[in-house]
Amino acid sequence: MSEGSGAPAARVVLQQCLRARLQVRPPGPEEEEGQFVQIDRGMVIYVCFFKGATEDILPKMVSSLLSVRLCEADSGKLQSVTELPGSVLIVPQATLGGKVKGRSMQYHNNIGKEDGLRLYSAFVSLCEEQLATAGAAVTVKHGTYGNRQVLKLDTNGPYTHLMEF
Repeated sequence: MSEGSGAPAARVVLQQCLRARLQVRPPGPEEEEGQFVQIDRGMVIYVCFFKGATEDILPKMVSSLLSVRLCEADSGKLQSVTELPGSVLIVPQATLGGKVKGRSMQYHNNIGKEDGLRLYSAFVSLCEEQLATAGAAVTVKHGTYGNRQVLKLDTNGPYTHLMEF
């Protein structure tokens, strides 16, 4: 939560996946498909930061997201992504900050682009660092901030959760 306001500083959607493929760069004049990142079994993390968000919230976000037991193991038991082992795909998702006004969506509460990019990059780095420190066999892939991206997702759910920080 943002200090003193009670409003969230970030909104995250977690989705269990069997595999996910995200286009991180559109096709150029010399390539047909563009550039993609791909993960296998694990979790997709969609993240949006709001005005007033600071790096202070990142450690709690990362700790909560990587330790929550939302991934289904072969046994059917729920485990954290660090216990699988599995993969994490982090996707910047500004549309999570939208509010309906009339018949359209507005994004006035979203963080500015520069600050959003800085927080997103720090969030990705902190996820990578925490997983490396824990010795978890987890692959981290991520999308590019500020670009439209194409996502293909296979899930055995849908098993989707919304969290606010």
